[in-house]
Amino acid sequence: MYLLTVKDGLVTRHVGPYESPKQASDDLERVLASCSERARWQIYALESPKCVSLSDRIGTRDCVVTALVS
Repeated sequence: MYLLTVKDGLVTRHVGPYESPKQASDDLERVLASCSERARWQIYALESPKCVSLSDRIGTRDCVVTALVS
């Protein structure tokens, strides 16, 4: 899945999701019609969430990591 992000000044719009980057780029002209000429855009690939069991999540939460700075 892909997401089209358009930043126009201080406003950021997220449009999608799309099945392919081609579908997102095909829709880009329609989205940019409502934006200023200086709008910037980018197409992001969305990651699929992992299916993790509750016991696995609890096990990773109990793992303590210590960092030392010298």
